Amino acid sequence: MSGGSSGSDVPIDVIDVLVVDDDPQVARINAAYVAKVGGFRVVRVAHSAAEALAALEEHPADLILLDHYLPDGTGVQLVGDLRRRGLLADVIMVTAARDIATVRAAMRLGALQYLVKPFTFAGLRAKLEGYAALHRTCAGGGQAEQAEVDRIFGALGAAGAGAAELPKGHSAATADRVRSVLRTADTPLSAQDVALRSGLSRQTAQRYLKLLERTGRVRLTLRYGETGRPEHRYEWGRPA
Repeated sequence: MSGGSSGSDVPIDVIDVLVVDDDPQVARINAAYVAKVGGFRVVRVAHSAAEALAALEEHPADLILLDHYLPDGTGVQLVGDLRRRGLLADVIMVTAARDIATVRAAMRLGALQYLVKPFTFAGLRAKLEGYAALHRTCAGGGQAEQAEVDRIFGALGAAGAGAAELPKGHSAATADRVRSVLRTADTPLSAQDVALRSGLSRQTAQRYLKLLERTGRVRLTLRYGETGRPEHRYEWGRPA
């Protein structure tokens, strides 16, 4: 993890992204998708391996969204070249290449995720949110107990449960509404707080909060009062 930007007009925890795709239109769409996810900023777009290397030398990025099919090589070859040059930007492959040999090679070279085209915005957002959780968890450095290690390795795995894979009976639009309330909250919220801010019933808010907690995107904490049961409080993407 290379950390975020330090520009005076950009939050210090922003995640800088380089989008690499040989098709300019696809690159623009991917960049627009990234821009819609809070906490991410597209710093450059490249259409070849050479352009990507030049962009990284000029402006280091935290994360590369990388196509495999490039005019001057492959994405996997580029990842290997990056590592040999000591460029440690994280990589999420975003490509139509779906043969197991390519997937395995990308994994061996350290790609953190692999998203197969065509995909939806929800699919990419899930990968980015998983990466953001990993980025936050690793930002503090120091030592890690087994539980923390498990959380680090699980952060990206949880990203597989995107909106397109919601259990039967759950609405992607409702999940997005609950997610938006939590992402914009400054403090942990109760189910009643989420219900009031989202316009949902308390029961519906509670059901979606439990779902998001199971996927690893929401942290549950307990607030104890003087009497009675502890109150469940929920917050978005903050590691324990």
